[in-house]
Amino acid sequence: MSSILVINASGSESRVALIENGQISEFYLERNKDKGIVGNIYKGRVVRVLPGMQAAFVDIGLDKAAFLYVSDVYYDPDFSEQQFELTEGEHPEHEHVPDEYAAAMQPREGEGDDEEEAGAAAAAANGEARKAEAPRAKAEKPAQKEKAQKKEVNIQDLLKEGQEVIVQVAKDPIGTKGARITSHISIPGRHLVFMPTVDHVGISRRIENEKERRRLREIVDSLRPPGTGFIVRTVADGVPAEKLQADARFLIHIWNEIGRKKDKLGAPALLHPDLDIVLRATRDLFSADVEKLVIDDRAEYERIMRFVQATDPALASHVEYYDGDEPIFDAYGIEHEIQRAQSRKVWLKSGGYIIIDQAEALVAIDVNSGRYVGKKSLEETITKINIEAAKEIVYQLRLRNIGGIIIIDFIDMDKSQNRDKVFKALQEALGRDKAKTNVLKISELGLVEMTRKRVRESIGRMLNEPCPYCEGRGSVKSKTTVAYEIFREIRREASAFRENLIVINCHPEVARLLQGEERDQLRFLMDKYNKTIQVKPQQHYHIEQFDLYGKQEKKEQGRQQQGQQRREGKREERRGGGQQQQAAAPRQERGEGRREREERKAAREEAATAAAEREETPTPPPEHRNGVAAAAVEAPAEAREPQAAAPATPGDEPPTQA
Repeated sequence: MSSILVINASGSESRVALIENGQISEFYLERNKDKGIVGNIYKGRVVRVLPGMQAAFVDIGLDKAAFLYVSDVYYDPDFSEQQFELTEGEHPEHEHVPDEYAAAMQPREGEGDDEEEAGAAAAAANGEARKAEAPRAKAEKPAQKEKAQKKEVNIQDLLKEGQEVIVQVAKDPIGTKGARITSHISIPGRHLVFMPTVDHVGISRRIENEKERRRLREIVDSLRPPGTGFIVRTVADGVPAEKLQADARFLIHIWNEIGRKKDKLGAPALLHPDLDIVLRATRDLFSADVEKLVIDDRAEYERIMRFVQATDPALASHVEYYDGDEPIFDAYGIEHEIQRAQSRKVWLKSGGYIIIDQAEALVAIDVNSGRYVGKKSLEETITKINIEAAKEIVYQLRLRNIGGIIIIDFIDMDKSQNRDKVFKALQEALGRDKAKTNVLKISELGLVEMTRKRVRESIGRMLNEPCPYCEGRGSVKSKTTVAYEIFREIRREASAFRENLIVINCHPEVARLLQGEERDQLRFLMDKYNKTIQVKPQQHYHIEQFDLYGKQEKKEQGRQQQGQQRREGKREERRGGGQQQQAAAPRQERGEGRREREERKAAREEAATAAAEREETPTPPPEHRNGVAAAAVEAPAEAREPQAAAPATPGDEPPTQA
């Protein structure tokens, strides 16, 4: 098998792709600011114990508390063979097609987001949880039943709040869920995986030679300290004992360092970080089966060379530094495949296609004939499309890193032998998958139920985020739906508006529909409620957004303003006239009092002057007085006529007659 390991590390993110036979079989992504934590070992503190879920929350220093299941705390030696998956992908090839009942007996790996099966016990080489395996022979079923009848262990008997525990991350935080952890520590090396808390030795089942398996077991048994365990990885096949001994000593040294850190640091604390994605890919994916490892960053290239020289010097000649002008992923055709892996529809070479919909609870995959019409019969056409789709589905699952419950809807086939052909093709493709899978046979409806172990987020959710416009729903209301909602809102609120103009603010597309196809309905509502309706398009509005408000029309508003002004003027006049009258009355009273005082003063002055004149005038002699008297006697006679003509003044005394 021709394989190439391509690493793109010249940027803010590191991407790893394993190409097998011209196709991407594995893809990993890690950003510098958001590195994964799978495989990290922490000292944590139990913050909450949940007997109802048989789990506990543990604070390990992250934003969200980690989740610890009872099966990841308790270890039963009797279940050692079932509790540990050796390393990722080191499960046996499917030698036969299990029937529905045998497959149904198998545990559902990765079911849902939480994987609540009680069979998970320890982390794999990359830190993932190990699942219990179902028996493959009928002779094992009675023993299974007997073991299942044993007394269950409760989480409240194992953990208490405030207790400090040493745990390892088995799953990165996914979505809204915190990290999943296990107390069964596993420290992976190049050839071995050291399990300091489990007394167990396992050999990868992909090492099929029985003589080699016995040799490896004897070597590992002689190396492991009492009470600990090792798992021999597939790459250890044919490796000399000296290399295995060096690997074992290195892993034991790491565990001793973790023990010393544990005593010095308080919880929560990081005790041992796993390797970054570049060295982890070199450790786990770079083997003798890989033709070469190509990387585009000089500093990372030198770091890989030092790592390979220390772990497996024979592979150093297979490491290459890429210095081409074209981006490395473009040069190897990987970028196009990554873009294709983000598409919902994937076309097949025959002309058919598959639809992949990833939901919260499961992944649904639908197979369609598309443009392919076949040649001979309908059954043959459908079978050919289904077989091609089965291979492409497994390829997409591996490339996209999709896990959990997966439902595949193949095109219905009438013949059972054709369904067996499609199922066999699916099983053969899954045999090359490094993640643990369980598959049920194709049902009469053409459905396949399967599970795939998920350790980290899928490529789609890592590279994408929910659409901010539709809020992740994948669709929005149609323009017609929004227009009819506006009509219903007008019917509800029109009578509440006192103004004679109703303004509608909405998206331009909805406004165009209201002013075009639906204008008759607007006219009907205007006539019904005797109001004018005005539509205003708003460029910044969401397609589903609209609002209504009342407003006075300009003519009517002008008339009302004029009338209001006149009324206010009259009120001002009345208010101003009253104030003038109130201000003039005191002034008039003050004027009349001043005139009376002046008149009285003038009268007093005249009277005083007259009295002074009389005192100064001498008394005439008698004759003179007689002359005067004679004149006075004659004077009335001469002035009698004019006095008779003059009107009498009230208060005047009558003239004295001589």
